Amino acid sequence: MAVFPTGSGTRGAPPRKGRGWGTTFGDGDGDGDNSCPRNKQKIKGLDKAVCNYCKKKLAGSSRAGTTHLHDHFRICPLRKNKDIKQSLLNPNKSTDGKISIGTYSFDQDYARHELANMIILHEYPLSMVEHRGFRTFVNSLQPLFPHVSRNTIKKDILGIYEVEKSKTQVLEGNQGRIAITTDLWTASNQKRGYMTVTAHFIDESWTLQSRIIRFIYVPCPHTAETLSEALMSCLLDWNIDRKLSTLTVDNCTTNDAMIHMICDKLPCSSLMLGGNLFHMRCCAHILNLIVRAGLSAIETGIEAIRDSVAFWTATPKRVEKFEEAARQLKVPCTKKLALDCVTRWNSTYIMLTTALIYKDVFARLKQREFAYKTLPSDHDWMLATKMCDKLKLFYSVTEMFSGTKYPTSNMYFPKVCEIRLLLDECLLSNVEEINVMAANMVGKFDKYWMVIHGLLAIATVLDPRFKLKLIEYYFPKIYGNDSEKQIDRIRKMCYDLVNEYQVKYSDRQDTIPMDLQVPSMEDVHEHDTMDPLVGYDLFVSSTSNVDGVKSELDYYLEESVLPRAASFDILAWWRTNGIKYPILQCVAKDILAVPISTVVSESAFSTGGRHLSPYRNRLNPKTLEALICAQDWLWTTMEGSTSSPLYSIKEETIKADEDPGFVKYDA
Repeated sequence: MAVFPTGSGTRGAPPRKGRGWGTTFGDGDGDGDNSCPRNKQKIKGLDKAVCNYCKKKLAGSSRAGTTHLHDHFRICPLRKNKDIKQSLLNPNKSTDGKISIGTYSFDQDYARHELANMIILHEYPLSMVEHRGFRTFVNSLQPLFPHVSRNTIKKDILGIYEVEKSKTQVLEGNQGRIAITTDLWTASNQKRGYMTVTAHFIDESWTLQSRIIRFIYVPCPHTAETLSEALMSCLLDWNIDRKLSTLTVDNCTTNDAMIHMICDKLPCSSLMLGGNLFHMRCCAHILNLIVRAGLSAIETGIEAIRDSVAFWTATPKRVEKFEEAARQLKVPCTKKLALDCVTRWNSTYIMLTTALIYKDVFARLKQREFAYKTLPSDHDWMLATKMCDKLKLFYSVTEMFSGTKYPTSNMYFPKVCEIRLLLDECLLSNVEEINVMAANMVGKFDKYWMVIHGLLAIATVLDPRFKLKLIEYYFPKIYGNDSEKQIDRIRKMCYDLVNEYQVKYSDRQDTIPMDLQVPSMEDVHEHDTMDPLVGYDLFVSSTSNVDGVKSELDYYLEESVLPRAASFDILAWWRTNGIKYPILQCVAKDILAVPISTVVSESAFSTGGRHLSPYRNRLNPKTLEALICAQDWLWTTMEGSTSSPLYSIKEETIKADEDPGFVKYDA
């Protein structure tokens, strides 16, 4: 029922009896609906009359008259449907395919909320709400839905972002540490730089979680000072600056300087081992540098194959001729030739493996096409075969490193060791080019992996299937006579970390079961009259692994390793064994959540690139951040996963030079 205040009469005429603010007035249409209770509101200091049906706000002061109120009352689109508030039967289809009948009543606020959610989830342009086709479609579904403008839907999206951000404040309440990945991207269509910041942690139910917490516009110049200020602002905004475990970044001098500045702003006591584990280099980026260093040594050996692929993919006619020759030779493969990108070694690997399948086709076409003069020699094919055989492991590890739904950090150490052993094997190859390739790769490997494999080794020790046994198995093969020294280094690092957590959690008893809690000094002084041995308990905890007193880590390492099984869930194991090893459980919760690549952060750039296309390049940075962050949070809520299902687990990690949207630094 429409409601309007009545003023001094129509067009300034004196008010009629029964038309005051405290009365009702008839609508004059003879249908008996002549009772309209008043609904006068103060909006921004002005009197407004609000329609009870469509909620439209009209002038409601005593001098505004009532003609405009009567006019709107007659044409109100929602009043025309007298069953607007009546519930209707509506068939609903559940996720399992079953159809049920339920009641439905139209709610325009809920409909607008769902429209904004749809735009966020599926990256539709905001202007779609103004398209004629969209409005016609909506009218066919629900004529009562009020059309909105792009500015209105933008406000709705920003509102959803704020609501979802308040829900995502689980980071502040999370008991464990939080690992951060960050990267910088330059939008080619806006010429603006954006920094994405992603938080990784294991929640209270022991589920690995990942959240994009910021997509920040960073003004030029993108110096270490600018980046560190933007990152620190984000950490302080989310109140996680004292809960960090690691910061994973690409390998470039700018990021190195930024890490030093961040460490200077954070208290060393808040970081693991005084910050020695804080800087985590992106393993996918390092692996790319290692392989590219090796390929540069044998570039001339694969140039002929690259030229051949370029020749037969240059025109549609040549592609058809190549496919016809392959059918004639009955080559059992449906893969198409693909030219590689020089800056992406995995594309070179794919090009060579595909070309090797069509080796006989190239030779056949040499006899039929006089313009084709770059047929690879037998030595070129032999070199490509051996190189692909050696790089197969690198390719599989790159796929593991590049997953947006990344596994826990304990999975990487065995792969890194296998790569190092493979390089040693390549050094003994009887092919000179392979020897040169391996020598270059070993140099890069030793330069980068020695810096970060400490944290990966700790994660392996926390895997009950491996513990120190896996390190004792690999290190003699890698380090030879120096293996004992390296094993002792890892063992000492584990004990130092556990002791640090022991001291830390002695002041935070609420995170450890009551029967396993270690008393603090205040507890000793408070309860020494009740139990004289409380001080003894503190003495035992502070002298673990000294004078024969064993710590949790000692008992854990003395137990036999579990049999290896593909279905083993390490997070479930630590969740159930926390009663036995409460301090180690806290360590495992922080270490196993550490991502070793920045791919999860880089995946946000794919979303940003779709939003900032050549036809949609005027988005405000604040709106862009709301779209990207809210999309990540909504998908996580809907799917219950650690990342959006829009991204593949094999998302490519190393961005190509031909993509101008990605900032490239020299290593």
